[in-house]
Amino acid sequence: MNPQLSPDPADIGDAAAPNSGTAAVDAGPAANSATIARSILWALGFAALLALLTVVLLWQKVAGMQEQLARQSAEAQSQSLEARALAKQAVSLAQDAAARAAVLDSRLSEVALQRSQLDELMQSMSRSRDENLVVDIEAALRLAQQQAQLTGSVEPLLAALKSADQRIVRAAQPRLALLQSAIARDIDRVKSAAVSDTPSLLVKLDELVHLADELVLANAVAPARQSEKSLVAPQQSPVSWWQSGFQMVIGEARNLVRVSRIETPEAALLSPEQSFFLRENFKLKLLNARLGLLARQIDSARADLADVEALLKKYFQANARKTQTATALLQQVQGQMRTLQLPRIDNTLAVLATAAAGR
Repeated sequence: MNPQLSPDPADIGDAAAPNSGTAAVDAGPAANSATIARSILWALGFAALLALLTVVLLWQKVAGMQEQLARQSAEAQSQSLEARALAKQAVSLAQDAAARAAVLDSRLSEVALQRSQLDELMQSMSRSRDENLVVDIEAALRLAQQQAQLTGSVEPLLAALKSADQRIVRAAQPRLALLQSAIARDIDRVKSAAVSDTPSLLVKLDELVHLADELVLANAVAPARQSEKSLVAPQQSPVSWWQSGFQMVIGEARNLVRVSRIETPEAALLSPEQSFFLRENFKLKLLNARLGLLARQIDSARADLADVEALLKKYFQANARKTQTATALLQQVQGQMRTLQLPRIDNTLAVLATAAAGR
C-alpha cells in the first residue's frame, strides 16, 4: 500500500542500460512483467483508495447517523419528559376533576335533601295552617256555645258559625268541604230553634217563692165557712133563740172535729216547726232552680223543680186556691224549661275533631 515500494520505470531503464548488450534477450518478458506489476499496484492502490474513501464516507455517514440518533434520543427524552409532565398534569387534573365531581355529587345530594326537606316543610306548613284554622274554629265555636248558654241567646253561636264559614271559604281547602257543609246545616238548625224567654221564667219563679208562705198545708185546719160564721154572729132575724143556740152548738162541734183524707202520713204528722222548715226548704229549692237557670245549668234546675213539684203534691192541699195557682205556675215553668235547651252543634264539632285528627 506504500507507493515507495513500486519501482520507477525510468530508474529501471537507467539501471539496465549498461547491461543492454548482454541482456538484450531477456528485455521483452521482463518489461511485460513490470507493466503487469505496475498495473496491479495501481489497481490495488486505487482499490485501497476507494476502500479508504468508502470507509471515510461510511464513517461520516455513521457519525451523521449517530448524531441524528443522539438528536432523536434527546428529542425523545425531552418528549418523554414532557409526556411524563403532561401525564402528571393529566393525573392531577383527573384527581381534581374527580374531587370536584365528588364535591358536586355531595352538593347535589345536599340540594336534593334540602329540596325534599323544603317540600316536607311546605306541606307541613300547609297542614299546620289547616290544623291551626281547624283548632281556631273549634275554640271559637266552643266559646260561642258557652256564651250562648250563659246569655240564653243563640246570637253568639250563630255569629261564630257564620264567621267560621267565611274563614273556610277564604281558605279554599277541599279537605274542609265536609266541615263547611256541617256548619251550613248547624246554621239552619240554630236559626230554626225556638228558645224560651229566660226573664219570664225568672219572674214566675219569684212568684212561686212569694206564694210559699201562703200555701195551705195538708194537715192545716180549714177555716169556718161563711155560713157558719153568720150563724155565730148575732141574729137580727125573727128566729127563736133555741134554734139559734142549737145551730151554734152544731157549728162549734163541726169546728172541733174535721174529717179529711191525707194521702201521705208525713203530711199529717208535721209539727208547726217542721212546717216552717218545709216552707223554707220549698223556697230554697225554687231559689236553687233560679240560680241553675241563671248559670245555664238546665238539668240541675229541672231536678230542683221536680223536687218542688213533689213537695207541693205531698205536703200541701191540692184543692186550695194558692196551691192550684202555684201548681199552674210550676207547670208553666217546667214547660218552658223543656224548650229552654239551646241547639247544639255536635255535628260541626264532630267534623272538626275528624279534620284535626287528619283522617
